[in-house]
Amino acid sequence: MIDKANLLSKFEQINEYWTPKIIAELNDQYVKLAKLKGEFIWHDHENEDELFYIVKGQLHLKFKDRDDILLSEGEVYVVPAGVEHLPIAEPECWVLLVEPKSTAHTGSIQSERTVQVEDQNWI
Repeated sequence: MIDKANLLSKFEQINEYWTPKIIAELNDQYVKLAKLKGEFIWHDHENEDELFYIVKGQLHLKFKDRDDILLSEGEVYVVPAGVEHLPIAEPECWVLLVEPKSTAHTGSIQSERTVQVEDQNWI
């Protein structure tokens, strides 16, 4: 557990896209940082909400059952549990995520993009 962290310096330690890194935990939740670029995969989290806070850049969230959302620096959005979404970041986007510890990176979808929680090392 950390006492305090500088988010910008933590982001500088991240060298991979779409690979969240845990920076804190609270109330059975992880706080994660990730650098995003390009298109991810369609997925949902059946039982967990997922909070996106945009630190740098923009994130386009596409949905199958509602209007798309474009998030810019300083904006936050919670994708409700069970809502299928496709994150797209062009150009690079830095995002802070807050989600239950049980949240699987790509929900029930397993692909080459899936990162297991044990591989989302603390930074």
